Amino acid sequence: MSTDQQPRANNGVFRTKTVEQSIRDTEEPEHALKKSLSAWDLMVFGVGVIIGTGIFVLTGKVAKENAGPATALAFVAAGIVCALAALCYAEFASTVPVAGSAYTFAYASIGELPAWIIGWDLVLEFALGTAVVAVGWSGYVRSLMDNIDWHLPAALEGPDVPGGTFDILAFLLVLVLTVVLVLGMKLSARITALVVAIKVTVVMIVIVAGLFFIVGDNYKPFIPPAVTPEGGGSSWDSPMVQLIFGYEPTNFGVMGIFTAASVVFFAFIGFDVVATAAEETKLPQRDMPRGILGSLFICTVLYVAVALVVTGMQHYSELSVSAPLADAFKAAGHPFYAGVISFGAAVGLTTVCLILLLGQTRVFFAMSRDGLLPRFFSKTHPRFKTPYRPTILLGVIIAVVAGFTSINELATLVNIGTLFAFVVVAFGVIVLRRTRPDLPRAFRTPWVPVLPIISIAASFWLMLNLPGETWFRFAVWMVIGIVVYFLYGRSHSRLGQQRQTAEY
Repeated sequence: MSTDQQPRANNGVFRTKTVEQSIRDTEEPEHALKKSLSAWDLMVFGVGVIIGTGIFVLTGKVAKENAGPATALAFVAAGIVCALAALCYAEFASTVPVAGSAYTFAYASIGELPAWIIGWDLVLEFALGTAVVAVGWSGYVRSLMDNIDWHLPAALEGPDVPGGTFDILAFLLVLVLTVVLVLGMKLSARITALVVAIKVTVVMIVIVAGLFFIVGDNYKPFIPPAVTPEGGGSSWDSPMVQLIFGYEPTNFGVMGIFTAASVVFFAFIGFDVVATAAEETKLPQRDMPRGILGSLFICTVLYVAVALVVTGMQHYSELSVSAPLADAFKAAGHPFYAGVISFGAAVGLTTVCLILLLGQTRVFFAMSRDGLLPRFFSKTHPRFKTPYRPTILLGVIIAVVAGFTSINELATLVNIGTLFAFVVVAFGVIVLRRTRPDLPRAFRTPWVPVLPIISIAASFWLMLNLPGETWFRFAVWMVIGIVVYFLYGRSHSRLGQQRQTAEY
């Protein structure tokens, strides 16, 4: 049997698509993406999407409610979980350089139904993430406009504002970014590089300038003693952990650090989006691992430094929840830095929206090319070689959602979907090592299967620390996805049709 063949029994919902077939599909002229990205472009994309809402907003929330100055340790814990997953992503992305990220990896290792489930999950998570960040961007821009006495009509400020109906800024942002993605990846990379430079500069200003305003007493105690929240729980306590392990929910203390890690994990979402661009990378076998691991390392170092500086500038109990970085400088008597941070946050969130939208369209494109979604969406633009049809469709839908929807507390829903993808990818590495040991691997995840198993356990632990309602919403979306697969995807699968043709 050749390495490109599959056993005849592998024809059900767990049929796998060979790596060779996945790569051949990328060579079809009408369905091929243009290869234009380098390792530097990938690293810029990674940093561009990772540094966003999480660091500018969540730092104050988790410090005040869950971990105190030990928020820095929460970022370390979340970074370690991401690093374990990143090592697995790097092997897959260099071995299977095809658009779709975790969806494509699952299809090559575990099977079609698991691949569909993870693809269905990623489409939702990227859509929610894009809409949430667009609304957050709109808020920062309106704040800056207020500083120069420019004001939008109340009806166009969005449903989060009294009297608001439609968030015109969020709507327009998504539409503009949709056009940028249609015009080509290299243009997207150049715009992202410029914005990332501004954003990293702002983060460095926070770190360097903040060092001069640190008060040592603000670090005491570094790990505040555990306390039982009033009413027996808080908005972030986890019924899943209580059910399985039977411990009393607490804020602060050592368990508070893990709870904080499950929240600030949202700040790391993005490095996995780099893997969706594998098919558009010039040398994916070499550059994908560099882009994924490099961007994650840079952002983890910056996050830990920011958390230490901010909790040193202002006591954790007094930190702002909505804008902790800017307000900490205001409290120190330096409103100029606060304005710079607000500007950097507004500019920086632009790239977060761009790259989340990029990731979603590539997953949708890959699923369409495999026939699990209508093939109409898998044709690339004849000139720009971008998946313009799903980009336009999804861009318009997300723009409308961002314009009309008041979105609250969706970070946890995005988190659980991403962690679920981490579990699938780590498991897929173990499976593909056993089923296809012959595949050339430019990057190999070390200590297989031990490291992937640790990655699975760590990701699942953070999932358990998320609220019960998040699990319920996630389960409902997955059930809907399974129904859609059996009603449409399974019968239209190109792989399934090819297998049936071969049998007859």
